[in-house]
Amino acid sequence: MKQGTTIQDVARLAGVSTATVSRVLSKPGVVRSHTQERVMAAVRQLDYQPVAAARALASGRTHTVGCVIPTLDHAIFARSTQAMQTTLAQAGYQLLVASHEYDPTTELELVRALQQRGVDALVLVGTDHAPRLWEALGLWPKPTLLTWSCDPRLPSLGFDNAGAARMATAHLLALGHRCIAVISGFTAHNDRARSRIEGVRQTLAQAGLSLPPALVTEQAFNLEGGRLGLRQLMSAESPPSAIFCGNDLLAVGALLEAQRMGLHVPGDLSICGIDDLEIAQAINPGLTTVSLPTQDLGRMAALSMLSAISGEVIAAQSLLPFDLVVRGSTAAPRRAL
Repeated sequence: MKQGTTIQDVARLAGVSTATVSRVLSKPGVVRSHTQERVMAAVRQLDYQPVAAARALASGRTHTVGCVIPTLDHAIFARSTQAMQTTLAQAGYQLLVASHEYDPTTELELVRALQQRGVDALVLVGTDHAPRLWEALGLWPKPTLLTWSCDPRLPSLGFDNAGAARMATAHLLALGHRCIAVISGFTAHNDRARSRIEGVRQTLAQAGLSLPPALVTEQAFNLEGGRLGLRQLMSAESPPSAIFCGNDLLAVGALLEAQRMGLHVPGDLSICGIDDLEIAQAINPGLTTVSLPTQDLGRMAALSMLSAISGEVIAAQSLLPFDLVVRGSTAAPRRAL
């Protein structure tokens, strides 16, 4: 913005009143198109940027959306959040992002802070939230969207996490595996992790098999977690011939640790992940995984919030599709089971 440029300067150059300039910037739909064009030409020529607080007072909106995610240290959340931010920015909205590290108390504090800042909408992850947060969201008059999972209490856009795990487990069963283990992220305050374990358990039960506690390990959602989980599972009395991992980072960590231990993947051990991160196809062998369209999730979440802010009714529950991507980390077991 040029030094000292004011709304009066824009009005003078466009040959309209300051009130008309304000209406063009806050509610363009009530102003004739040729007037809009003159005002916006003046805005561009003068490089005028309206003060955010003044715009909020004039429109009743801050043109901000709050997004509270479990962690910033996870590529899968980064990908969806980036898509959300890009889509909102194209519509003139700013995304305010905060993370709670799977702590419900911290999440409640962050949501309250964003509400106090006057965000026009909120985007949250999952369905595990403190009771006080559910109450606060029920009383808040602005839109809230749940992502990654669905809950009937709020509009939701997510995945069938149990279904994704069922798809991966069915693949391993079809290859001939009968002893299948799970390396999961921590399930506390994480409905997605719990649903994925349950999806494995359901599919095994349908095949007349079980998932004993000794073949489930919870670890941090990272490479080291995958390494630790793999060592724990392979030290069991009856080690598995295949492992489903709750995300690709766990799976890659497990694959690298298996190779370090002298195990051949997939000859001695098949490993499957979920997410389809870039590393899944870069590693050798390539990682079999369930591909989640997380960029679509972020983009669609942004569009849903923009629609809701405009007063439109958005879908109560929407599930995005997913696909199994078969690569070199899974194959039929070598030994008869």
